[in-house]
Order: sequence, then structure tokens, then C-alpha cells
Amino acid sequence: MIPLKQWLSLTAVMTGAAVLYLAHSLLRFRNFEARGYDLGIFDQAVRQYSQFNAPIVPIKGEGFHLLGDHFHPIIAVLAPLYWIWDDPRVLNLALILLLISAAVPVYLLVRGWFSHRAALLAAAAILLWWPFQAFINWDFHEIAFGVPLIGWVIWTIERRRPWTAVILASLLLLVREDMGATLLAVAAVLALKRHWAQAAVLAVTGLVGLWLAVGVVIPYFSAEGEFAYWDYTALGASASAAAVFLLTQPWNALPILVDHPLKIALLTAHLVPLWLLPLLSPYALIAAPLLLSRLFNDRLTVWGLVYHYDAIIAVILLLAAFDTLRRIRRLRGSSRGEYRPASILPAGLILISLAGGAVLQFTAEREHQIFPLHWTYTGQNWQPGERAEAHQRAVDLIPEGACVEAADTAAPHLTQHTYTGLAGTLDEDRVNWLIIDATQDELGGNDPLTPEEAFARAERLGFETITADDAGLWVLHRDIPNHPVCTEYQE
Repeated sequence: MIPLKQWLSLTAVMTGAAVLYLAHSLLRFRNFEARGYDLGIFDQAVRQYSQFNAPIVPIKGEGFHLLGDHFHPIIAVLAPLYWIWDDPRVLNLALILLLISAAVPVYLLVRGWFSHRAALLAAAAILLWWPFQAFINWDFHEIAFGVPLIGWVIWTIERRRPWTAVILASLLLLVREDMGATLLAVAAVLALKRHWAQAAVLAVTGLVGLWLAVGVVIPYFSAEGEFAYWDYTALGASASAAAVFLLTQPWNALPILVDHPLKIALLTAHLVPLWLLPLLSPYALIAAPLLLSRLFNDRLTVWGLVYHYDAIIAVILLLAAFDTLRRIRRLRGSSRGEYRPASILPAGLILISLAGGAVLQFTAEREHQIFPLHWTYTGQNWQPGERAEAHQRAVDLIPEGACVEAADTAAPHLTQHTYTGLAGTLDEDRVNWLIIDATQDELGGNDPLTPEEAFARAERLGFETITADDAGLWVLHRDIPNHPVCTEYQE
């Protein structure tokens, strides 16, 4: 039984983090730092779910069904939130609650292994650690559901509730199509703990779930009729070719994991602050598919540290580090009283988080910083800049029901009342408003246009300039009525 005072201490930590997350998220939105990719995409999808429609997302393209892109039906559970507050920011509120809730299984596990003090420091550490900061700085993404879920999966394994672990792990299949591989890793951990039946059931569930998502559901809804994210050409031209390569030439696959400075930075940022301890815990196996799928990927963006990918990995590796400390403590026979390393480890993470924000503001460009909350708790982003004010003037010109192709940073502010795409994603016969950001090299989307291409297209289609070069933003319009597809999209 956990004393009320200790629960209140945990609540205070979680509340403090939630307030900081909320302030940062709202300021990002106010300052037009949120983007169509990904907040606008998920806003359009969940809003359609809330209206009992298919998740058609014009930001991705005309008639684009989001389940043909990734398999994440779990986001539909957020639809009722739009009945309360019809606004993209409601998704970021959900993101905050999901991330904050991950502190609970972390606290319970570390408290059971060590003490309240170590557990409270661990909860604070995970909430301030760079993967959580990067996630809040990215806005909502479906992987947020997996962050607390994976913590509870490990908790149930530790509490010797293997069937509950199977059920919770199976829910991950609703989060993203590649979670089937994570289920296989959880099954391996269950097998190591001699829960043979549960491991077998979960392994089969993972394989079937992976096949259904990638081989059946996504191709069914995809316009191309296939899964579009095979980006592992270093391993092979197809999944079967990659499997053969990994099984027959694993020694040739290993160098791929560290063949770029970003990959080395990613591994270093995850493991070195944890003293490499996760490598000695079986729970690190659960993180392996998530980490390896990124390191083997061809796309440079998935190796970066500033996106949403790492929060779920951070929970696993932090718990794996504490698991290793527990084993070391047991081997040394010091099972009573406070175990200092269990408090020093999370305290070090907190110190790195606070110092890292202060240092990186002078040594890295803002978009490359992995401790972005520093900008909020030091007040550096409290006032909107010239660009934010120019964005506001631009979006204020777009009428309700318009067919608008917007700048990526303007899109989330338009999805609530317009049919919004990015440059080149909407039907040319329908689009009647444009917001072009001439400061960007590319204007977003799967096949992005350059500003020069967007201006040439606008001239070809007969657009006239309404606002010219307002802090780099151009608003253009052509005098055609709003298409019924656009006006009916929000109804």
C-alpha cells in the first residue's frame, strides 16, 4: 500500500510537467510552429472520425484515406474530444495526458525495486528527458498511445501477470502497423521468464497482426494498393530479401547501424546517460525492434533526435537500466536501505535535461535542439514574433469552406474551417486560395513543390496576389466559388 503522501508527491511531479508541457504546446501553436505534418494530418483524420466519416486527409492528397498510409485505428478513440472542443489543440492535450501517464508505471516499478525517492526521481527524469521534450515539441502522433502502454506491459510482467501483459501488448497493434515486431520482442521476454504459453500466444498475435496491417488493411485503403514505407534497401529490395540477408549475413548488417553520425548520436543519447545499463537487461529486447527499424531505415529523418520516435524507447530503456541496477544490487547483497546509484542515475538525467537546454541554445540551431522546453521555462518564446503575426494575418484572410493550399505552418490553423492541403496536394479545379511560404526550400507533402514551382503553378491557374511577401508569406486567390467537396468536408 502506497502512502497518500507519496502519491501526492508523484501527482505534484506529474502536474508540474503537465503545466510545462501545456504551456510549451500552446505557445508553439500560437507562434505558428505547429505544422500540417503531423498535427494537421491527425486533426483532419480524428475530426472525420468524430463526424463518423472515413479518415480522409486532404493534407496528404485528394481522397487520401489515412489507413492506407499507416495502421493506427486507436486514434479514433480521441474523436469524442472534438464534441467537447473542436480544435487541433485538443490532440495535443491528449498527447500531454498520455505522456504524463507514463510516469505512473515507471514510478511503481522503480519504487518496488528500490524506494520512493528513487522512483520519484525516475518519474521526474522520464518526464524531463529529451525524448519526451522532443515529442511535445513535435505535436500529436499515434505513437503517443504506445508510451504509457509499454510501461504497463513491463509492469505486468514484473508483477507476474503474463496474460495481462499479453492483452496490453496486443493493444499496441492498434497503435501502429510495425508494433507486431515489438510484440515478438515482448514474447521473447516472456519466454525468458518461462511464461511459455503466453509467449507463444503473443508471438503468433504479433505475426498475424503485422501481416494483417501491412499485407491486408493498408494495401486495401492505399490508392497504390500497397504498403508505401519499405525504406530498407540496404537490407534488400523486399521484406523477404531483407530477412534472408539478416539471417545469412548478419555481420554485414551490423555496420549499417553506425554508418552515419546521426545514428551514432541516437545510440549515444539513449544509452550513455543511462551508463549503458540497459544493455544488460532483458527488457532492452523490447526496444530492439523500435530502434533497429530506424537504424536500418534509408530515411535520414528517422535517425534524428528531434522527432516523436524516441519517447516509447526512452521508457523501455530507463526501466531496463533500473532493472540492471536491481540485479547488480542483488549480486552485491545490498538489498536493504537506499541504494545510491538508483537515485544518482535519474538525478543525473534531470541535471542533463536542465543543463542541456541552457547549453544547446548557444551551440545548436533551435530546430536541432533536443531540450526545447528550455525556451518556455525561460520565457524566450512567450512573445509572438514577426513571422507569427504575418501567419495570423494570412490565415485571417481565408474564408470558411475555402479550398486552400497552405504553408505547412499555417495548415493547422485552417483545418478547423476549411478544406486544407499543402502546395500541390489539392485538385487544381477546386483550389481557390493559396498561402505560399517563400522562405522555405520545399513546401511540404509527399512530393513537395519549391516556392518557384508553386508560384509558376499559381500563375498558370490564374491566381492573383492578395498579400505579397509579408515576412515571406504570400496569399493568393482566384475568383471561383468554393467547391461542394470543400464546403461539405467540415459538415
